[in-house]
Amino acid sequence: MLANGEAYRLCDSGLDDSDALQIYRHMLLARAISEKNWLLTRQGRVLFSMPSDGQEASDVASAYALDTQVDFIVPYARNLGAMLVKGMTSQEVMLNMFGKAADPNSGGRQMPQHWGHKRLGIISMGSSVGTTIPRAAGVALATKLRGENAVTAVYFGEGSASEGDFHEGLAFAGVHRLPVVFICNNNGWATSVPANSQNSNTQVSKRAEGYGFPGVTVDGLDPLAVYQAVKTAVDRARSGNGPTLVETITIRMMPHSSSDDHLRYRTQEELDAERELDPLPRFRNFLITAGLLDEESDQTLLDAVDQEVEEAISYADASPSPDPATALEGVYAP
Repeated sequence: MLANGEAYRLCDSGLDDSDALQIYRHMLLARAISEKNWLLTRQGRVLFSMPSDGQEASDVASAYALDTQVDFIVPYARNLGAMLVKGMTSQEVMLNMFGKAADPNSGGRQMPQHWGHKRLGIISMGSSVGTTIPRAAGVALATKLRGENAVTAVYFGEGSASEGDFHEGLAFAGVHRLPVVFICNNNGWATSVPANSQNSNTQVSKRAEGYGFPGVTVDGLDPLAVYQAVKTAVDRARSGNGPTLVETITIRMMPHSSSDDHLRYRTQEELDAERELDPLPRFRNFLITAGLLDEESDQTLLDAVDQEVEEAISYADASPSPDPATALEGVYAP
């Protein structure tokens, strides 16, 4: 039985008990994979990783608001949680990390965490920051012209909102009232550059008004708040009322990537304080207070997630690498 406050919050969000536990499991899985990926780079077994620690609530809950069978996602590298909700398995993630031939994202041709899964409706991304935004507008235009009832969600960081691609993508989507949801994960840092060095007004959502559609800023550490905001935006897009810009305020608990040392531009005290905001224990405490979880069931879930990731690593590590003879396949037209 839910305590009154938690019961109201959960019901008001549009989620039920099962949804909340599913979101929590996806958050745990995203964190476990992110942590293992970091260790794999340190062991020299994986080339590169981009930790998503601190962003799990935003990624998982926002993707949970989509119709995973119909809708499209145009991701960026830190979207691990959203990829899992969309249907990518732990094994597929690890095949990508190890660059193996069976990797459904690119067959081992792309850098790790450069997502793209045709069967799941995940549009292939690239390293160029911000280019995904007008690409998402194009996908949304295509679905509209075809009369499909699909919504396209595109993810990016606040650093991408400094790029010209942001303006072009949002302007085009606004003019054509496209069924697209722009999701900006604002963790305050674009690699080593703080948000206030990129924009005089760091609230990204305010810019939506200039393109003729709504913008909203939500607590990206609260999955219920994120789900509500994105579900409203998805419903609006699907009903033909056009785009929404959703800004989720998140944290970045780890360096930008395995190639970065964040202690060169952030203090240890700042990082320690940010870890106190970790969305995982915060949502865990909510579920315990709500009576949906206890210490024993939580530990069982943690153990199951850890075993799943370890098995995925073993599977991917033992899988065949791409045949060098296929290196040019898909690069040049016949």
